[in-house]
Amino acid sequence: MSKPTFHDIARLAGVGTATVERVLNGRGGVRPETVEKVVLAARALDYPRKLPDTHRGLMRIEVLMVRPETTFYRRLSRAFERIAATLDPLVVVHRSFTEEMNPAEIAARIASAGMRRAGLILAVPDHPLIRAAVEAVAAQGVPVVHVVTRASDRAGEFVGIDNYAAGRSAAMFIARMSPHAGRVMAICHPIYRVHRDRIRGFSDYFAEHPGRLSFDWVGFGRDEESRHADLLFAALNRHADLAGLYNAGGANAALIEVLRRHPRGRALFFVGHELTDYTGRALRDGIMDVVLDQAPEAQARRALDLILRRIGLTEIEPDQSPIRFVTVTAESL
Repeated sequence: MSKPTFHDIARLAGVGTATVERVLNGRGGVRPETVEKVVLAARALDYPRKLPDTHRGLMRIEVLMVRPETTFYRRLSRAFERIAATLDPLVVVHRSFTEEMNPAEIAARIASAGMRRAGLILAVPDHPLIRAAVEAVAAQGVPVVHVVTRASDRAGEFVGIDNYAAGRSAAMFIARMSPHAGRVMAICHPIYRVHRDRIRGFSDYFAEHPGRLSFDWVGFGRDEESRHADLLFAALNRHADLAGLYNAGGANAALIEVLRRHPRGRALFFVGHELTDYTGRALRDGIMDVVLDQAPEAQARRALDLILRRIGLTEIEPDQSPIRFVTVTAESL
């Protein structure tokens, strides 16, 4: 395709070509909100020009996440905060949280026109309302990056681990290292695509490697402590041959406490996600066996790098490969 012209950009931004020329050539004298319209239109049309330094102070990057009470999202938020402190002080990274189980609220926050933003980073669930909002914002020229999980396949770039591979890895560890034969259970939060991908990988591995362990039970814990505890406690009491446990999401603390108290708790080979103080202690105490950490700090860095590249503040194209997850055991702490 031919390079877009000033006229193309002006038409999309709803301004004159003289305004586009002033903005892209850094001549000043244009209102901030108009500058941002021009810049977003230029990015939407893939105009090959680095944003002039004189307009960098207009750049507001919004990060929208859920569940601030969880260790993972606190780590992710702190990572964005630390990285933002190393950027040009005129680049603002605004972090906020929204209600995980309220897709209408999340969609409204994404679609909100009350806040000018140069880029949008999302760590939110997959839902039709949310997908529609993401795709509408992206169509307006706002660069979108999904972190941890995808809210839309059609709009935005994705930063995260290979979750299917993580699920397969969890299954391999349990299948090869569990000292007991019997049943294996998994727990997940079904509203997240990453959890579904992990369970799919976990299931596929066991289907491809039949043996002394069988995987035939998934519990939907919604990453809620009480639900996770109830699911595991009931499974331990119902199945005397329960030998393995995979938690594809959060609420590890509740599972750890059940395994500490239950007479057969230490007989389970337990694989979960995210290295925290309590999962580290559980590894050292022999309650957990393997932790797969998805490096939220690396995800935050990659996401910001992508946004900065898309809005023209850097010319370096970030790596597009999945973030490598880290395998942690008691011996590697």
